[in-house]
Amino acid sequence: MQNRRYLRGRVQSALTLFAIFTVIASPSSSSAVKEYLLGLQQRIVSALEEVDGQAFGTDSWERPEGGGGISRIIENGNVFERGGVGFSHVMGKNLPPSAAANRPELAGRNWEAMGVSLVLHPRNPYAPTVHMNVRFFIASTEGAEPIWWFGGGMDLTPYYGFEDDARHFHQVCRDALLAFGDEVHPRYKKWCDDYFYLKHRQEPRGVGGIFFDDLNEGGFERCFALQQSVGNHFVEAYVPILKLRKDMPYGERERDFQTYRRGRYVEFNLVFDRGTLFGLQSGGRTESILMSMPPVVTWRYNWQPEAGSAEARLHSDFLIHREWI
Repeated sequence: MQNRRYLRGRVQSALTLFAIFTVIASPSSSSAVKEYLLGLQQRIVSALEEVDGQAFGTDSWERPEGGGGISRIIENGNVFERGGVGFSHVMGKNLPPSAAANRPELAGRNWEAMGVSLVLHPRNPYAPTVHMNVRFFIASTEGAEPIWWFGGGMDLTPYYGFEDDARHFHQVCRDALLAFGDEVHPRYKKWCDDYFYLKHRQEPRGVGGIFFDDLNEGGFERCFALQQSVGNHFVEAYVPILKLRKDMPYGERERDFQTYRRGRYVEFNLVFDRGTLFGLQSGGRTESILMSMPPVVTWRYNWQPEAGSAEARLHSDFLIHREWI
C-alpha cells in the first residue's frame, strides 16, 4: 500500500511539472513528447553500454517523405550479439492501414508518428531477448480536429525459463501502471498476451509483459504520463535479469536451441507485428525497421524438444498464459 501511494505521488508530481512546462493537453504538445523520447533513448543506451562495456553506434537518417530518426546499434558486443534502440519522428500522407487497424475511419489522413523502439538479443542463451516501445501518433485532415493517441509496452522472450525472472519483469510492469488505476495492469497484461501470440503456431512469443494502443482516454496529460512511466521502468524491468544471466556457462546445445527459438521471433515480427508493418507500408527505412531481427537464426522441420528437458519446460511452463504475480 505504501509503495502504491509512493508511485501515485511520483506520477502526480510528474503531471504537475508537465502542466508547468508544456502547452494544454493537445497534439500541439508533441514537442514535449519528442524531447522526452530523445532523452529516454539516451538513458536506456547509457544503461546498456554500462552492462556490455562496448559503445552503441549512432546512425542518424532522414526520410525523403518527411522526418527522420536516430538508430543506436550494437553488434558483436560483449553481452549483446545484436541490439538496437531506435528513435524516429516521421510524417506523411495517407495513414497506412496497419496504423488505423482499430480506427478504419482514419485511413488516408495525414499523419505524424514518433517513438522509441528497442529489441535486444544477448549472446548468452540464458539471457532473454526483450522488446520495448513507446510511440505517439497524430492523424489530421483539413477541416477537422487532429486525432492523437499513444501506444507501447514491453515483453520478455526467454529461451530458458526462470520463474524469478518472469515474476520480476511482470512486477515492474505492474509498478509502472499502478498509479493509473488498479484495472489498468490486468487489462494491458492480457492485451500483451493476446497480441504477442503466434496464431499459426498456437503459442505465445514469450512470457509477456504489457501492451497498449490507441490510448487517449483521460486526456493528453494522463496518457503522456502513462507512456513516460512505461518507458522509465524499462531499465529496472530488464537490466537486473540481464546481469544475472549474461555470464552463465552454456554449450552448443543451449546455443542451438536459442537460434531455433529466435525463428519464432522473426516469424512474429514479419507476419504480425503492427510496428514492422507500419514501417514497411509507410515507406520507412528498412535498415532501421529490421534492426530488431536476430543475427543468427535456424529453423527445423517438425522438431520437438526431448521430454523432461529444460527446452521442453520452456514450452510447458513458460510459453503459456499465466499470472506471474
